[in-house]
Order: sequence, then structure tokens, then C-alpha cells
Amino acid sequence: MMRTIIADDERLARKKLRILLGSEPGIEVVAECSDGKQTIAALRAHKPDLLLLDIQMPDIDGFGVLRAVLADAMPVVIFTTAHDQYAVRAFEAHALDYLLKPFDQGRLHHALNRARAEFLKAHDRETTFRIFDFLTKTNFGSQVDKRLVFKTGGRVVFLESDEIDWLSAAANYVTLNVGTESYLLREGIGHISERLDPDKFVRIHRSTIVNVDKIKELQPVNSGEYIVVLKDGKELSCSRGYRAGLQRLIDKNLPGENRDGSGLSVDEA
Repeated sequence: MMRTIIADDERLARKKLRILLGSEPGIEVVAECSDGKQTIAALRAHKPDLLLLDIQMPDIDGFGVLRAVLADAMPVVIFTTAHDQYAVRAFEAHALDYLLKPFDQGRLHHALNRARAEFLKAHDRETTFRIFDFLTKTNFGSQVDKRLVFKTGGRVVFLESDEIDWLSAAANYVTLNVGTESYLLREGIGHISERLDPDKFVRIHRSTIVNVDKIKELQPVNSGEYIVVLKDGKELSCSRGYRAGLQRLIDKNLPGENRDGSGLSVDEA
């Protein structure tokens, strides 16, 4: 059964959808919503497999609803609307289909068949991810991960931690920058820093962690802040509050004869 939410501000539109869905096998309507706030609350409460979503609704429109839903909690989305000008934005938001009102049973049936296919693929992926969740959560004797295993973009990635150049954080997401590639993880920067070798990675900003081996030089700016230049030319800001941690790792990695101040340090960079 695909657990489904109907979101439309028009009562008759919701009624028609319920009637059409009643002729479709494997569909269970778990909630009906008449505005954006109700829809967001229903998504969080019911965690449905499918969302039939109108675009123009009171308080929060359909796109606002999708922005409020975390990526890993996003159901399959089919837009149901009377307005064709939003089609491009809908597919940019990764909607599966875009039904223009008034649509009939045949058009809805075709969209639901596509949704069923996505639903089955998701269940196959879930089984695979459960295996890898075991691998990522099992402690084999070391709190520092030499290899990170994570899910991103519908795939599982195995990454040697030494390959990471730097990490940046925004809200509850962290981007791992590895050469010309990047990986988005739904994880806090504080949590992921605990998985990295403290002798190799240093936090230089509240939203930035850098691999010390990737640093080429440090450039002073003002007020005790620095620009960290990586070997690939990338420039990152080191705030004053995190300078001590960077100094510690630089001192640790400098040859012994240079630790007395004759060699590179944060203060002399």
C-alpha cells in the first residue's frame, strides 16, 4: 500500500481526487490538507509514500511545503494544479509528475504507475541501506573513522578520510569536498568532526573543517583572522576563535627544529 496525502485548498478538488484514487489499487489516503501548514504537519506526522500536491494554497504554497521537508523524508511528489507556468519549477523540485486540472482517471493512473515504480525501487534501496547502516554504526575498536561510509544521492559511498580536502556546514547538512567532487550529508558538523582524526583535521571556522595535509599556506588579514590557502588554490577563512587549534596542528607537523618560531606558524604566516 502507498500511504498518500492529498493537499489542495479546494474541497471539491480533494473530493474528486479521493474518488479517483478509490478506483486505484494499493492506495491508502492517510490525510487531506487544505493549506501549506497542515500539509507540512501531516508529512511529519504520517511520513507518507506519496504526496498529491497543489501549488497555490493559503499561507505556504506547494514549493514552500517541499522546502520545509527534509530530503530523506521526502515522499514521491505529484503536483496537481490548474496552472501550467510552474512546470519547470516543479521538476527542478524533483516532482515525479505534473497533472494539469482537470485531469481524468487515465492521466492519474499513468502518474500513479510511475509512483508505484519509484515506491518499489525505494524499498529495494532501503534493504541495501540497512546493510550499510550496520557497517557505518558498528564500532570495530576505533572511534576515528579511516573510511567514511555514507548515503548520498541514492547511492552508498565509501571514502577514505584522507581524501577529504575540507568540509563546510549549513544547518543540518555537511558538504564533503574531495578534489573536484562534493558530497552532501545530512549530519551536523560537530558529529562528523568526532569521526575524523584530530591529528589530521582541524576546525578553522564554526562551519568549516580542513585537512591539514591539504594546506599550502596561511595569509594574515585583520583582527587576528587568516586566509587558509589549500594546495588546489581554494581559499578558506580561519576565524580568530579557531586559530589555536590550527596552531597546535601546525606545531605538531613542523620539524622539531622549527617549533621554536623559526619556521611557519599561524602568528608568522
